[in-house]
Amino acid sequence: MTVPTLNKMVKAYLEAAMVERLKCGRPNENTVKNTLVGYRAFMRWLNDRRERNGQERMPLDEDFPLVSIIKPTLIHKYLADMLKDGTRPITAISSLYQLRQLFAKWALPYYEDHGWKIPAFPSFGHRPKAPRYRRPDAATLAKVKEWYVALPPGETWFAATMMLEFAMRNGDIMRLRRGNFVERDGRVFLNYTPHKTEHSSGRVVKWPVHPSIWEQMHAVFNGDELPELDDAVFDELNAKMRGLGFTGAKGAYELRKICVDHVYQKFGAEMAVSISGDDIRTIMHYYADPAQPNIDNIRVTDLL
Repeated sequence: MTVPTLNKMVKAYLEAAMVERLKCGRPNENTVKNTLVGYRAFMRWLNDRRERNGQERMPLDEDFPLVSIIKPTLIHKYLADMLKDGTRPITAISSLYQLRQLFAKWALPYYEDHGWKIPAFPSFGHRPKAPRYRRPDAATLAKVKEWYVALPPGETWFAATMMLEFAMRNGDIMRLRRGNFVERDGRVFLNYTPHKTEHSSGRVVKWPVHPSIWEQMHAVFNGDELPELDDAVFDELNAKMRGLGFTGAKGAYELRKICVDHVYQKFGAEMAVSISGDDIRTIMHYYADPAQPNIDNIRVTDLL
């Protein structure tokens, strides 16, 4: 058994991922993309380190470095350097998780087929969770509503509507097609499977489209096709939400959170699951705020 270089391990990982996906549906394409992102970020850091030590940079396709260099001391140094450079802790840890996916248990038998012995990836702690969702105050929500109602029909309106009225993620909105809007018995339903959870919960979202929204949508259709959206539309939404007082890298996601939280408040957890496609634990942590009840005064004894 030999120890491979990291670039050879990556090539084997990509081949193994295709085979494994055919067998059980995982890892999905986004997981593989994220693994490559983590690998490239680590290699950039290694090359920066070589330069500081007076050595030449190494191309990613060169036989460099041996996987055996990935030891606790090096990984801890990598993490420390990311934090010193201003990387958010949750982002730094996510980068390590992306790199660690190369060492996933499912991949080890494929590496053994190459005659490779792969060391265990060093432990570096648990992935930190984003803080629990806290419902914005009434004044902030009023600003969001005023801004949204004033939007003219167009690409920005369409993207904002799919997030605020239907709790969709950016990527799912860009994948939407006219066929995702199903007309049945005089009503229109949005019907799609969220990409992020298709291999976990696999829930299909089927949510009614209000007639007034459907009428406005026809103003932005190109014939019978949906508008072609790109990242620039969501960058615009991110900037607008920050201008309304929201913080964080994904300002547009606040629209999705507002949607899920209000469905949760009005219709309960089951409907919040139905519109989001997420499981109840995810909703209760990231998208709804049960710590702020919105019911009137109540006596439990009156319910007995």
